[in-house]
Amino acid sequence: MTQVVRQTTRDLRRHNRAALLSSLYLRGPVSRLELVAESGLSAATVTNVVSELIADGVVAEAGSVESDGGRPRTLLAVRPDFGHVVGVDVSETHVEVGLFDCALGTLGTVRHPLVGTRLDPDEVAGLVRTGIAEVLEGGEPDAVFGVGIGVPGAVRDGGIVHAPTLGWRGVAFAELIRPHIEAPLHLDNRARTLGQVETWRGAGRGADRAIVALLGVGVGAAVATAGRSHPDITTSEWGHTVVKAAGAACRCGSHGCLEAYVGIEAVVRRYAERVGKEPVIGDESDAELARIVAEAAEAGPAADVLAEAAEYLGIGIANLINLLSPDRVVLSGSAGAIMGPAILPAVRDAVGRHALDYLAGRTEVVLGRLGPEAVALGAATLPIAQLLATGGRTG
Repeated sequence: MTQVVRQTTRDLRRHNRAALLSSLYLRGPVSRLELVAESGLSAATVTNVVSELIADGVVAEAGSVESDGGRPRTLLAVRPDFGHVVGVDVSETHVEVGLFDCALGTLGTVRHPLVGTRLDPDEVAGLVRTGIAEVLEGGEPDAVFGVGIGVPGAVRDGGIVHAPTLGWRGVAFAELIRPHIEAPLHLDNRARTLGQVETWRGAGRGADRAIVALLGVGVGAAVATAGRSHPDITTSEWGHTVVKAAGAACRCGSHGCLEAYVGIEAVVRRYAERVGKEPVIGDESDAELARIVAEAAEAGPAADVLAEAAEYLGIGIANLINLLSPDRVVLSGSAGAIMGPAILPAVRDAVGRHALDYLAGRTEVVLGRLGPEAVALGAATLPIAQLLATGGRTG
C-alpha cells in the first residue's frame, strides 16, 4: 500500500521561504514580480514571504528599476550584514582562512603554510583553528553563523576525510575542529565548493552546464548543472585521467596523468629540470609559478613549459567536452589565477584541435573571476547553502 505523505501548512511555508530566499540570493537583486514569475507562486504568497524575510532582517530593498510603462519596480537583495561566515581552504601546501559577509564579500584572510606539519591531521587542524581565531579576532563570534572547510579529498559520514594527496584515510577531521568553535561546521571536497562559488558568483554563473577546473597543486573538476533553485554539483578525479601514455610520473602512482603536466608543482618541477636546478615546491611554489609566467614572456624554458602545460590542459578539456558537452569551462584555482591569462589562447587552440568541432563550437573556455582566495570563498558557501535551505533561520 502506498503511503501518502501530507505537507502541513508549516512545511509549505518553510519550503516557499527557502525557495524564494534561494532565488533572491542566487539571482538577485530581483523584484517581487520576477520572483513571482520564477517561482510560480502567487503574488500574495511572494509578498507575504518577502515581508517576513524583511522583518527578520535577512532581506532588504536595494533600489529600483524602471518598468515598461508602469511604476518603477523595487529590487530586493539579501543583506550582506545579516551575518558572517568563515571559509577554510585546506590544500596540500597551506591553510587559508577567510571571513566573509553574507553576500560573500571578503572581510579578512590569513594564510599558514603547512611546512613542518608533515601533513599530520592534528597539526593541520591546529592551523585551521588558529586561522579561524585570527580572522575573528576583535569581532563578534555570535555574528558567525557557520564555518565551511574545503579539503582535497572525499568527505563521508559527517566529517570523515579520505584525502590520498595528504596521506589521510578515514581521518575524523571534523572532530578535531568542532569542539573548538561555536558555529556549525560543514566539510566538503574543495573542488566541489569551488564549483559552487564559481556558479553562484563567478564565471560559471548563468551556464546550463559548467565545468569548473580547480587548478592548484592538484587538478580537479566540478560539473555544475543548472537546477530549479541551486546548481547540482558533482566532482571527478579529472586530474588523474591519462593524457599521455607512459608519460610523466604522477604522485598517484600512475604515469601520464593531466596533473603531472598542469599542477603547480608539476610545472615548477618540469621548469627546474629544463634549467638544471632544484625545484621550488611547497608554499613557495605559487610565487615560483608566477616568476615562470613572467619569464615566459620571452622565448626559452619557461615559455616551453607553459606551452606544454597549455597543450595538455587543452587535451584534458577536450576530453571533458567530448564526454559531457558543457556550455562553459572555467579555469579557476590558484594556478588558474596565476598562469591562466598567459596560457588561455593556447588552451583554446588545443581544445579546438582535440574536441569534436560541433561540441567545441558550443563551449566557451574562460578564466575564473574570483581570484586566489576562490577556494576559501567556495568553502564559505557551505554554511550559506544551509542558511538558504532553512529559509534564513540560523538557530
